[in-house]
Amino acid sequence: MSVRRGRAATDARSRAGRVAATLTAAGTVPLGTVPLLAGCGSAPAHPQTTPGAPTGTITVLAAASLTEAFTELGHRFESTYPGTKVRFSFAASSTLASQVAAGAPADVFAPASDATMGVAERASAVAGKPVEVATNELEIAVPPGNPGHVGSLSDFADAGLRLAVCDPTVPCGATAQTLFRIAGVTAHPDTYEPDVKAVLTKVRLGEVDAGLVYRTDVHSAGTAVEGIDVPQATQAPTSYPVAVIRQSQNATTAVAFVTFVSGPSGRAVLAEAGFGPP
Repeated sequence: MSVRRGRAATDARSRAGRVAATLTAAGTVPLGTVPLLAGCGSAPAHPQTTPGAPTGTITVLAAASLTEAFTELGHRFESTYPGTKVRFSFAASSTLASQVAAGAPADVFAPASDATMGVAERASAVAGKPVEVATNELEIAVPPGNPGHVGSLSDFADAGLRLAVCDPTVPCGATAQTLFRIAGVTAHPDTYEPDVKAVLTKVRLGEVDAGLVYRTDVHSAGTAVEGIDVPQATQAPTSYPVAVIRQSQNATTAVAFVTFVSGPSGRAVLAEAGFGPP
C-alpha cells in the first residue's frame, strides 16, 4: 500500500501540532521541548527542513502483537521525515510497562491494554493522555490441516489436546482467561507463554494442536497457521493506547510518531494488518 509523502507529512504535522499543544497546556512536557509542528499558512514542501521538525532517533517500546504493523509504520515514518530513525523493542506489555515505570530510556510506549498503560500512568511516566489507535480480538490458531480437529473454544477443556495460551499476567493471557469465563470453559493449557508471538511460534512449529493468539497474528502468519473464529471474542476486545514517555530525550519526534500512528496513514497500515478501529 503506497502513501504519498506530501499528504502523510501534512496530516502528521497538523495532528502533531494539536497533540503537542495538549501536552504543553497540561504541563506534562516542558514548554519548548515539543515545538508545535503545524503553523499558520500553507505547509512547507519539505517538513524535514522546517525548524522544529522531527529529526533524530526515537525508541518505541511496543506490544509483541504490534511487531509487523509498527515495523512498517516505522519505515513509513522515516520516509516521511528523512533524518529520523525509529528503533523498536517488542515484548510482553506487562514487561514493557514495568520498564517504563522504572524510568527505562525510551520515547514512546504502545502496550496491548489500557491496564498496562495504567501502570505507566500511575508512575507518572507518560506525558499527556494516551491515544487509542487500534483494537484486536483473540482467535484460535491451529497448524495447517488442523490435525487436532479443534473447532471451538470449548476444545481448550480437552486434556487430550496440546494447547498454548499466554501467561495470565500479560494482556493476551488475561483476555484468554476472560474468554474462558464468558464461555464457561475450564481450560487445560499445556503451556503458558510469555507473549502472543511465543504462542504463535508453538503453533507454527506444530508443537501444540491449538493456541489463542490475536487475529492479527493469524493474518501475519499467512499459510503457516489456520485461524478459527471465537464468537465470544467480541465481548473482550483488546485496545492499543500509545503515549509519549515523559522522560523522552527527543519529544518532538516522539510526538510526531504518535501523531503519525494515530493519523490516517497509520490507521490504514493498522487496518491492513488486521487491527480494528479504536
